[in-house]
Amino acid sequence: MVDARLRAIALEQYRRQQVIVRQAVNRVQAVWRQINRSDISGSWEQLAPLLVGAVADAQLQAAQLADPYLDAVLDAEHADPAAAGRVKPGALSGVASDGWPLISLLYQPVIDWKVRLLAGQSPEDAFRGSLASALRITATQVADAGRGATGVAMAGRRTIQGYVRVVQPPACSRCVILAGVEYGWNKGFQRHPRCDCIHLPTTLVARNQGRRGPGGDDLGGRGFISPKAYFNSLSAAEQERVFGEAGARAIREGADMAQVVNARRGMTTADAYGRRVAATTEGTTRRGAWYRQERARTEERTGTRFARDRADVRRGLPRFQLRTPRLMPEEIFRLAESRDEALAMLRRFGYLT
Repeated sequence: MVDARLRAIALEQYRRQQVIVRQAVNRVQAVWRQINRSDISGSWEQLAPLLVGAVADAQLQAAQLADPYLDAVLDAEHADPAAAGRVKPGALSGVASDGWPLISLLYQPVIDWKVRLLAGQSPEDAFRGSLASALRITATQVADAGRGATGVAMAGRRTIQGYVRVVQPPACSRCVILAGVEYGWNKGFQRHPRCDCIHLPTTLVARNQGRRGPGGDDLGGRGFISPKAYFNSLSAAEQERVFGEAGARAIREGADMAQVVNARRGMTTADAYGRRVAATTEGTTRRGAWYRQERARTEERTGTRFARDRADVRRGLPRFQLRTPRLMPEEIFRLAESRDEALAMLRRFGYLT
């Protein structure tokens, strides 16, 4: 079980980071509204120091939270608090998370603004679009500074073996399936713009041991470390918004959430069963889970042994070739004539065990 103190520490860290993000967003928004719409570039250049200062100040504050956060986690886990070094917050301030100068990143919304105007958008819509882009960049860069500092702080504490990804609502489907996944201390934090997920540092050596909260499978409140718990916390309408109508239905029927979400990365169309169908390339490579499932299924049905590696090929075993496209859940529901048939097809195409 997650210690009550550890749960409180993780959620308090998130709350503090969000306060810093909101303050930075408010500062940038106030400055952005001062840009002269008749001289966008010239006006922006005059205001650029204020914009950069707003984001850099917030990055510094977010990075300063890292060492106290790790100290509190180690205290809650009764672990050795010794650190090989402390984070230098200033090193994570004033620079974009991709290493480029912050000022160049903050000019991108100006380019976006002009492109929108050239595309025929109204001046007000073009301004709103540029503002949204500036605020998205601000929120992302401040959060990235906090996450980067946490990663640095973890490296400096040898008792920290890794971190658990804690998902905060509202979250996208890609983040949801990563809830509760434990990574090594030196693994980068996968995120998208405006991602709200946070590290929960852990002293556990083995992966995913005992990371369950008071509710049985999540941290409760705003923090989730179980994809299923997050999914179940949503209304049916919100499930469908995040995962798609067919995807949410498949998950409610018991489909593997990761398979449903990952399948959408390779969505395509193909000719099969005498019609054009929605399919996916996910899992269809030789190392893919569905490829291996189909190979085993065909071996059982035909009695043929297919090659697993080059040594098998040299011994004369044939390679298995997929001849059926992997259908998407929505296509399965469209084709199935009954619930039993839908369930059978969900299993057949690797969404259900």
